[in-house]
Amino acid sequence: MTVYPQVRTSADLLKSTIRIEELIPFLHHQKAKSCAIVNTKLYGLLPFWFEMKRAGIHPVVGLTIQLELTEEQSLPLVLYAKTNEGYRNLLKISSSIAIRPEQTIPLRWLLAYGKGIAFMIPALEQQAIWLQQMAEPVLAEFMKAYPDEVYIGISRLSDTASLESSAVQLAKKNALPIVATHESLFFNEEDFFAYEVAQAIHTGVKLNDAVQSNKQENHLLTAEQWQQKFHDQQQWLVQLENLLLSCQIELNTNNVYMPKFPVGEGETAENLLQQQVMTGLQRRLNTNTLPGHYVERMNYELHVIQSMGYSDYFLIVADFMQFAREAQILTGPGRGSSASSLVAFALEITQVDPLQYDLLFERFLNPERITLPDIDIDFLDTRRHEVIQYVAKKYGKQYVAQIITFGTLSAKAVARDVARMFNFESEALEMISKLIPNKPGITLKEAYAMSENLRAWITAEPIRQKWFQTSLRLEGLPRNASTHAAGVVLSPVPLVDVVPIEEGHDGIFLTQWPMQEVEQNGLLKIDFLGLRNLTILEQIRKSIQFTHNKQINFNHIPLNDEKTFELLQNGDTNGIFQLESDGMKNALREIKPTNFLDIVAVNALYRPGPMEFIPMYARRKHKKEQVIMPHPHLTPILEETYGVIIYQEQIMRIANVMAGFSFGQADLLRRAVSKKKRDVLEQQRASFVKGALTKGYTQQAAEEVYALIVRFADYGFPKSHAVAYSVISYQMAYLKANYPVNFYAALLTNATGNPDKLAQILMEAKAKGIEILPPSINRSMRHFKVESGKIRFSLSAIRGVPQPFMQKLLLAREERQKPFDSIFDLAVTLTTANFNRKIIEPLIKAGALDEFGKDRATLLATIEGAQKQADFVRPGGDDLFEGALLAFGKPKYSETSPIPEKIKLQYEKDVLGFYLSDHPIVKLRSQFPEVTATVQTLAQLKDNAFVKMIGQVREMRQLRTKRGELMAFVQMEDEYGTVSLTLFPKEYEQVVGKIREEGLLYIEGFYEHRFNKQQIKVKQIIIK
Repeated sequence: MTVYPQVRTSADLLKSTIRIEELIPFLHHQKAKSCAIVNTKLYGLLPFWFEMKRAGIHPVVGLTIQLELTEEQSLPLVLYAKTNEGYRNLLKISSSIAIRPEQTIPLRWLLAYGKGIAFMIPALEQQAIWLQQMAEPVLAEFMKAYPDEVYIGISRLSDTASLESSAVQLAKKNALPIVATHESLFFNEEDFFAYEVAQAIHTGVKLNDAVQSNKQENHLLTAEQWQQKFHDQQQWLVQLENLLLSCQIELNTNNVYMPKFPVGEGETAENLLQQQVMTGLQRRLNTNTLPGHYVERMNYELHVIQSMGYSDYFLIVADFMQFAREAQILTGPGRGSSASSLVAFALEITQVDPLQYDLLFERFLNPERITLPDIDIDFLDTRRHEVIQYVAKKYGKQYVAQIITFGTLSAKAVARDVARMFNFESEALEMISKLIPNKPGITLKEAYAMSENLRAWITAEPIRQKWFQTSLRLEGLPRNASTHAAGVVLSPVPLVDVVPIEEGHDGIFLTQWPMQEVEQNGLLKIDFLGLRNLTILEQIRKSIQFTHNKQINFNHIPLNDEKTFELLQNGDTNGIFQLESDGMKNALREIKPTNFLDIVAVNALYRPGPMEFIPMYARRKHKKEQVIMPHPHLTPILEETYGVIIYQEQIMRIANVMAGFSFGQADLLRRAVSKKKRDVLEQQRASFVKGALTKGYTQQAAEEVYALIVRFADYGFPKSHAVAYSVISYQMAYLKANYPVNFYAALLTNATGNPDKLAQILMEAKAKGIEILPPSINRSMRHFKVESGKIRFSLSAIRGVPQPFMQKLLLAREERQKPFDSIFDLAVTLTTANFNRKIIEPLIKAGALDEFGKDRATLLATIEGAQKQADFVRPGGDDLFEGALLAFGKPKYSETSPIPEKIKLQYEKDVLGFYLSDHPIVKLRSQFPEVTATVQTLAQLKDNAFVKMIGQVREMRQLRTKRGELMAFVQMEDEYGTVSLTLFPKEYEQVVGKIREEGLLYIEGFYEHRFNKQQIKVKQIIIK
């Protein structure tokens, strides 16, 4: 039997290429008795442990560390957890190393955490530094502290053979046992090159520049190779086996570490929660005498929460939500199943009254299926970190951490990374990106099978074949660690007692284990999610407060606003959360919502599968089709959705009404049926039918309704989530309908950096009659702002204007308290440190200096003169510029011919990404009275409608048909947007070689809407 003492796995972030799924079969084949994981952090520990256990191989938890000797030198060491206490100490050791910049550990720290740990000294590693005299005192300290747990490890690599006798001598001198060892970093000898490439990616050093590696022999040894290497020292192998098998720990994943909320002396979390819920509900309902059904639901929920031991959890969440409110950090109305809790509503964790919308608490916490509570909170994404900081400060840094997540080498990423290490030219890198399809989750094997061009490119040169084989070997390996977008863990005990940690961001630790492993270990996760749409809502609210002197309370927005429903019925939902897609707009036009629950239904229905019921819902709503109930007794459950089962909660209610299931049992039924396992379906069917018969229903009725449940189990959407997110949809629609200028200004600010999106929003705003004011050096801000009922263009949307310049400009404007009146005034105030052609030219081209009353050509010609003026004048007091005039005379503009309109527009497009002044097409429209459509009006047409249009060529792609004929796809743009033109060979033949970018086209053809895109099959084309 063989054992493996020093296996690093691929979880160690490109320090190894050994994958567990390959390792297990190999170990089985070698009849391995035990295997130790010795990564440099405890990454990948839990998957390794449980996979080994399942495979019947004794797992050993180890760690490869560097022991601090001096500032420049460290000693390699391998640690093994022998006992559960040793395992807990290993968590602390790994954490201690990971939070130190040097990534080493001082001897005194290591000895303090050494109980229950075996220390294996790899005597011949790192140029055999352990054999040097400077290491002797360290070894003596180990032997003094843990005399029975120190081992000398001897590996037999070709470059260490001459030093083996010295290592043996060291062991004899100190009476230490010797164990055979061998560090495994890659699978077999052929994998060495792929390992080298992984190392190169990890360090960023290309293969040509890399130092020659001495790791060629660090592959997994077969049982036979172990015997061959140590045939003359069998006792070393025996000693190694004894060491690994003596490491006996158990990882208990049944613990639950529920954090504790700080309560006063003599107070309990249960009592405090009860008090807060009662007063919160009275405040919510604005009454001291709660209605009976609210009291009943409140008491039931509190009983379940308290019996599960979750009182502290609710108090903790309520506390940081209160902090967010006090700090004016906007939070979402709820997310997921937590919106179905009355307790959460009373504590202002959610903003949805579950009784008003018939939401079931068991969908959130099921007393018949004990799970950890999961309340996910949406925050304003720009201030989410403040809430996490508050939690860390309140409960202590050692009790709070964010969760790590690992990025892997995806097909395209690994292909490009390996190509860079091979020193491929940039053209080859671009070719690789083009040849591998942009399909989520695609593998290199799939790309190779799909693309004939890729196969041809690879086989053209041997180096490319080697590149591809190496990329295949590395694909999918963990590459880097980052912070999970939302997950935060909170523990009642120091985190290092439960999970290894490392340095994170903003003073908050990061777990070394990802979310699934953190939860598997019994720690409670809370998701602090940043939602961009809440940021937009907050920007609109502040804008309304500034321009209308009106404070909007989102929780008090009327849910029956006529303007809002008119907007929704028209599908005018660009920029509205969840309702932006073309398909969703069509669904809204079809259903024509007249109440809030219609929006909830649309949000739940518009998904693959259930969307087939949108027409039925619409017909039944508008009384064009009879509403048919599966059974009369189900009318109260399904009348809200016109007999269509949309929500999971409806399935649970049906099981309760017809089969007498408790809501807890009904939730288990819903979960079980959705898995579609035949034995489970049959078992649940029998239970349902039996319950229905007991309640007096016929066998046929029970069977039919059960079949309906099975059919809709996959389609059913949690109503709690649909209601909560529909609140945000409605709020945004309300603001768009009632405060359109403020709405579009916020939307534009959030689209900054995306010229196509900006252009689209600007066109829509203009079409609504909203005037867009040009950028202004005196009035524009970083963001788009509302100014006298119009929208002022922002400085941030001008390419080439850096943030530090904007900061300086805004500060100067604030200090001056008067506008700049000339380019010279601007230059002198900003000084030559901030005023230069690179920054000022884009501002002029965008029109931001037009208010100085000079043509843009003159302004461009005057930049150097203004710089010289600024050079003459040193920064001074308020009369700075007037002093300059007295000293040097009034500076003069370099007058020049006005800039042609065409070039002016082109400049705007260069620095903004679109035409801010009138699009060139606008001025030409009067010359084409025969035109029947614009990009804006196309959406109202039916397929195959004949259209006549004018536009400007944005881009063109020419290709050959299977018959070898030329055809083309052209993106044509007018003032409202772009449309795709298809020119088949016959039509393209008339204009081949004549179409140019920015050129003007007149086209006639047939409109069609395919793959969510507007297209025109061109029948006639004229180049103007």
